[in-house]
Formats: sequence, C-alpha cells, structure tokens
Amino acid sequence: MRNSDRKYPGRAGFRKSEQGKRPAGAPSNRPSGSRISANLYGFHAVSAAWANPERDFSALYLTEPARAGFEPVLERAVALGLKRPTPSIVEKADLDRALPDSVHQGLAGQAGPPPESCAADLIAGSEIRPRTLILLLDQVTDPHNVGAILRSACAFGANGVVMQRKHAPGLENPVLAKTACGAVDHIPVAYETNLARTLEQFKAAGFFVLALDERGAQTFTDIKDYEKCVLVLGAEGPGLRRLVREGADILVRLPTSGPIESLNVSNAAAVALYALTARGSRSGGG
Repeated sequence: MRNSDRKYPGRAGFRKSEQGKRPAGAPSNRPSGSRISANLYGFHAVSAAWANPERDFSALYLTEPARAGFEPVLERAVALGLKRPTPSIVEKADLDRALPDSVHQGLAGQAGPPPESCAADLIAGSEIRPRTLILLLDQVTDPHNVGAILRSACAFGANGVVMQRKHAPGLENPVLAKTACGAVDHIPVAYETNLARTLEQFKAAGFFVLALDERGAQTFTDIKDYEKCVLVLGAEGPGLRRLVREGADILVRLPTSGPIESLNVSNAAAVALYALTARGSRSGGG
C-alpha cells in the first residue's frame, strides 16, 4: 500500500500490539523508556517537523492522551503523501525516563535535522519580495535564547536568521527546537563561518545593517524604514564583537528607563522585531 493511501481513522495506523490495554500478565511490545530514542519533543516542535516534507523521521512516540490531539497532524502528513514511520503508543513514565527534565507533552520523535540555508539563499529570496528582514546572531549560544528568537522571528514575519557555525547551537538541538515551538521548520536558518564577511555580503546586496547595542545613539523611532534590513544581536554579557559591530551601518538601542537597564537577548529581539515590522506596516509595506 502506498504511503499516500494510509489512513489514520481512530486507532488505525498505530501498531496493532499497542492498541488498547493488554491482558494482565501478557508481554508488552511497547517501547520502554530505555528503548525510546528521541531528539525532538513537544507538541508544536514535533507537529511542525512531522508535516515538513524536508524532514526525515525514524520514530514517533505518543502517549494515549496525546494521540487524539495529534490525529490532525497525522492526517495532514498522509494527505501530503509523506513517508513516515508507524507511530508507537507509549506510557508517559517511559517518556519521562527517556527525556528527563523535559516538557514533552506526551510527544517525542527521532528526526533528522531541517535543511540549512546560507546567506546567498536569503539574499536570493529578497529579490522576489518587496521587503526583507533578516536577523544575524553574533555568538548567541544558549539554545533557549536561540529558540525563543526563532519563534519571535517567525511570529513577526522575519525572512531568515543567520548564526555563526562554530558558536551557535544546531537546529537539531532538542531544547532549541522545543523553545522555538516549530519555528525551525518555518523560517530559513543560515550558518556562516565569518559573520563580519557575511554582513559585507548583505550590504553589497543592498541591505541596511542595524546592530542592537546599548551604546547606540539612536532608537527605532529615529531611524528610517528600510526595505532590506539586517538586524544584528550579540550575546548577553560580551555583546557584539568588534568586527561585527563595525560592520553595522547604525547602532540602535532600546530606550529602557526602569531599574532594570537591559533585556535578555531573546526579549530584546522580540521588541526590536516588533519595532521594525510595525514601521513597515505603517509605511504600507509587508
């Protein structure tokens, strides 16, 4: 039977030995916690990856309570004709053991990473749209922060994110993917070796580069609206490295005035993204 002909009505499509309760004393064929191998967890992260045609899966694990909510995602994958493994129903305790200290929500999977992009891909994409906003993260290494930034970038309509290859978590990082809530499957992410050189590449293609820095003389209300823009954010603590900072056209700051003088980089990214996209909306772009 072709993959596109598979159906998931009710319990169909799940392993037969895993349907319903087994008789007392009967052997269990369900994967135990020690036999669950998963690098992706959480409803949004697993759902986005499962429905992404460019993702490969070798396993999917669901608890019985999570199964019903995941049915539409299974049906969508079938409608798309995606090749996917048969889901396995497991106990929550087994997922807890396999994924300690994680909020898995009863869902986990073993999946290959999403495809990478490069700066040239993001530049090429800018040629077919009226406005393009790219984020460039200078050695932001915490997967929680990167995941939150990807989520905000996706929510505010950014067109891509660039990170340094040696100083950033990979998209296959399960904490990053869970925090991003599926954004890794919806926004292109490019890994580059030399970020200062990458900024020059964007500038040569007509992009204006804004770097978020507390020493900036201007705020987002002071700057012009740019059709092609790169927003640069540095790691908490060290901030932007010198060559990356010098590659910016303007240093811009957030006008904080309370007793807390700075924001977490992921929060700062969300505020800056809103400021930039709101300006674009008022000018009639989008």
